[in-house]
Amino acid sequence: LLAVAELLGMSLWFAGSAVSPILQLRWQLTGAQVGWLTTMVQLGFVAGTAVSAVLNLADIVPARRLFAASALLGAAGNAWLAVAPGLAPALISRFSAGFFLAGVYPPAMKMAATWFRARRGLAVGTVVGALTVGKAGPYLLHALPGAGVVPVVLSASGSAVVAALIILIGYRDGPYPFTPRPFSWGLVSSVVRNREWRLASGGYFGHMLELYCFWTWIPAFVAASLSAQTGDPVAATSPEASLLAFAVIAVGGFGCIWGGLASDRIGRERLVMWAMAASGSCALLIGLTFGRSLWLVVPVALVWGFFVIADSAQFSVLVTESVPSHAVGTALTVQTSLGFLLTTFTIQAVPPVVRAAGWSLAFPMLALGPVMGIWSISALVRDRRRDR
Repeated sequence: LLAVAELLGMSLWFAGSAVSPILQLRWQLTGAQVGWLTTMVQLGFVAGTAVSAVLNLADIVPARRLFAASALLGAAGNAWLAVAPGLAPALISRFSAGFFLAGVYPPAMKMAATWFRARRGLAVGTVVGALTVGKAGPYLLHALPGAGVVPVVLSASGSAVVAALIILIGYRDGPYPFTPRPFSWGLVSSVVRNREWRLASGGYFGHMLELYCFWTWIPAFVAASLSAQTGDPVAATSPEASLLAFAVIAVGGFGCIWGGLASDRIGRERLVMWAMAASGSCALLIGLTFGRSLWLVVPVALVWGFFVIADSAQFSVLVTESVPSHAVGTALTVQTSLGFLLTTFTIQAVPPVVRAAGWSLAFPMLALGPVMGIWSISALVRDRRRDR
């Protein structure tokens, strides 16, 4: 139920990005302005998670109600994009969708964790894999003939409404619920003072430095590469380009499930370091394929899409295991809030690089994220070995 609900609910995230080529032509947008269609979702999510963290919502409001209410409100905010007359109201719509998705994403990870202990890595990985496919969904719909802004946007809002109903009617907490607690202004600061939380989150921040920049701009990279290869500028808006964008993002769903299985077998810390090493390598290599045959571009992009998200859920599981049970919801919310704040800078960093040096050099800087993440998780491993 959680996986299906996440798949449907998180389709709101890239609804604006999927139709950005249409909006760019309609409103004569620059590359940087197109980037804001995704950045505003990130900023909205940061604001939503910050409010949720300060008010301890994820730890004092029943997760089922928080999820359902947030999905419904996010659907309403997203629907405004279908009738937005210009960029400014469109950005408000995207911010609103991101703000309310803060009550859909972090609570779902906590909800999944109430059903599992030994296989928690696979369980949370499956949920994150489902939301990854859900985020890619608007690109698949946009690839259908005649699918313009209104069908893509409203189908995403409709999916979020269904997600709210699924959770409200069908979900109940599992046999391992986290201890509820009364509101506390100091809960956030107590979480941040926890060294294990800081190191686990440091790995997550490195992961996030890379992830959403990849998801935001890899469709544009693939489209631009297709146009460069064929010499046809129209290729960038073709159904083929949208299908490739869907595949490159959605393959991460399989990566999440693999990451969950592998982490439960070899350990979460080792899994996330392997995944970050693989995704960082792809960030360095993808530029070499630009403008070349799709037989070169697509495999590297698919491998990157697989590994770039394979470790994501495991950072969340590391957090659930590093803080007291009464603070898990707030710890996850603070972690995701700061991580998504970081993504706003990397998303906006790509257009200037593309203008100055072209797509071939747009992505190597993202490899800094995995390097930082591996360093932080290595420190976490050393600390745990010393404490044994």
